[in-house]
Amino acid sequence: MTRRAVHDSHLEVRLSGAGSPVLLLHGFTGRAADWANLAPALRRAGHRTVVVDLLGHGRSEAPAEPGQYAVDRQAAALATLLRDVVGPGPADVVGYSMGARIALCLALDHPGAVRRLVLESPSAGLAEPTERAARQAADERLADLLERDGIEPFVRVWETQSIFASQAALRLTVQARLRASRLANRPEALAASLRGAGQGVAPPTHARLATLRVPTLLVAGALDPIGRQRAEAMAVGIAGARLEIVADAGHTPHLERPAAFRRLVTSFLASPSPAT
Repeated sequence: MTRRAVHDSHLEVRLSGAGSPVLLLHGFTGRAADWANLAPALRRAGHRTVVVDLLGHGRSEAPAEPGQYAVDRQAAALATLLRDVVGPGPADVVGYSMGARIALCLALDHPGAVRRLVLESPSAGLAEPTERAARQAADERLADLLERDGIEPFVRVWETQSIFASQAALRLTVQARLRASRLANRPEALAASLRGAGQGVAPPTHARLATLRVPTLLVAGALDPIGRQRAEAMAVGIAGARLEIVADAGHTPHLERPAAFRRLVTSFLASPSPAT
């Protein structure tokens, strides 16, 4: 593990393996360890993994100012990080949920940094102003809950969301690890992340999808109707995008159906490089 200064913050970065680099970006309330089912398979396939604790998560810094968590600022920091740790060439990028939104922004704003893109349970943002305002208000209520009552009441509320209902089928040991990981977060950091990087404040990117020129794999769970609908819409907007719906999985295919997710990602990243 290495703590690296990137722009005006410090990120925890884990580098392992040799070969073409793959950057792995977890979701909200997650951390680098969320990729324990995928990262070793990528290294066996000949990749060097670059696994990051995103700002305010895991061992990375947690600035108090929400603006520092803005998706475009985090994407710019990751572009700099990739240049620092793997050199000027592009990397494959895998992102889940919030991490997928940051990965998409990285590919749109810094196209030279990304070779292939895997977006799991992705979103291009909320285009309707009323929907954006409602989401921002909902995130503000969650941020207030975190600051007022702490992490445990927040996690209880967070886990009741319909997108996580299918996680009830996970083994009890897996559910316990997931809950422990969520509870390990710092409440003030999650509050700042919600206010700075939530879908209610992040600019929507629907109109920019057509400009994306990197091979893109979109993955959604069959049991996540909202996530599946968003991924299907994005697949239409991104030229040549490949869409995969994972059976018997909800919002977290990498956790609910890890073997199927591994096969999809490793085979996609093994496809011929755009440069060749």
